[in-house]
Amino acid sequence: MTLLDLAPRTRTTPRLATLPVAIIGAGPIGLAAAAHLAERGIAFDVFEAGPAAASGVRLWGHTRLFSPWRHLIDPAAQRLLERHGWSASESLDAAPTGHELADRLLEPLAALEEIAPHVHYGSRVIAVTREGMDRTRTAGRADTPFLLRLERDGEIVDLSARAVIDASGTYTTPNPLSSSGLEPLGAEEVSDRILHALPDVAGADRARLAGRDITVVGAGHSAANTLIALAALAEDEPGTRVTWLIRNAAAVRVTTSPDDELTDRARLGSRVDALVDSGRIRRVDSFEISRVEPRDGGIRLFGTRRGEPAHHDTDLVVAATGFRPDLDMLREIRLELDDIVEAPKRLAPLIDPNVHTCGTVEPHGFAELRHPEPGFFLAGMKSYGRAPTFLLATGYEQVRSIVAWIAGDMAAATTVSLTLPATGVCSTDLGGSCC
Repeated sequence: MTLLDLAPRTRTTPRLATLPVAIIGAGPIGLAAAAHLAERGIAFDVFEAGPAAASGVRLWGHTRLFSPWRHLIDPAAQRLLERHGWSASESLDAAPTGHELADRLLEPLAALEEIAPHVHYGSRVIAVTREGMDRTRTAGRADTPFLLRLERDGEIVDLSARAVIDASGTYTTPNPLSSSGLEPLGAEEVSDRILHALPDVAGADRARLAGRDITVVGAGHSAANTLIALAALAEDEPGTRVTWLIRNAAAVRVTTSPDDELTDRARLGSRVDALVDSGRIRRVDSFEISRVEPRDGGIRLFGTRRGEPAHHDTDLVVAATGFRPDLDMLREIRLELDDIVEAPKRLAPLIDPNVHTCGTVEPHGFAELRHPEPGFFLAGMKSYGRAPTFLLATGYEQVRSIVAWIAGDMAAATTVSLTLPATGVCSTDLGGSCC
């Protein structure tokens, strides 16, 4: 593959040259993309559905990330911030919570004069297409501006862009409880008894959880974080009972590895194992959910366990079953996605948890993230589809390369490098958000 093969196929027509790059999401990756575009003097607009920067991060803000600060600061963002007198206030070896990440890095970045005027809050992108053409039309497509349909202030508006970087994440689109990938039968009847992954056990959700019988469904690190928090709650609140329900015979994603350089993550497996061994957490393995129904103010889960019909009763369920990308908004965009993990087809082999043998990911950029739709990119956690292996540092390198491609700087776009901590584990997951 040559540089010519990868060069931008969109001609910079007079109108296209006047249009901004559209960034969907004002989280860590979206704001990093904005910083890189600002450095290169390329016009951009960031559309954030929430009321402030890092609104998605705030949803799990009480949770501590696995990665230390040194892996959480995008280089272009750091350069912009330091130009305005910002400096990291914590040790680069310390791991912040989501709220600390937002308070000390993301909100200051979004407030910079180079970025703030271009960030539009309360602006939810509901569809992306090309102006005047659906996905079936080919002639002139690469030279036609993108059209984004937004909902903001109670109105629906259409805006144009020269390129689109979708960094909207996956945290608000969780996988269902059912092992089939569909919502279990009866889910609507018990929706008020099912909590999203990573509830704030020690804070906002404490009163709701205290003294209840709680079942955490899921085998990843988000489940492990919640189990540890619930076990601590049970120590303080009599009557709080904690069950861990997993689909497989073992929770391989939280298996402790001595090779994991992210020490907070490395300890999760041993901490959960100790809680199970002590009886503070009851583990139910090999349980596949198919149906749910209300029962005595709680919920009954129906399914099979080791091939036999089974049920499990509980008061509340925490659905820590992973996440998936919202692709409905992209129906008119020509995507090339892997059939299994719903990630860009060239990226998928690097991250597919069915074949990926370590937690590290090879450096990759626009070449692995491109689609048949020139100028459209999925970035950040959304680019990983259903794969739970994302690190923020990976997303930062993604958008650096993408922005270089948009700028026509092929040398920078194709030269990708990434230094990640060794993991020694098959996959990682912080509630499908980042580590």
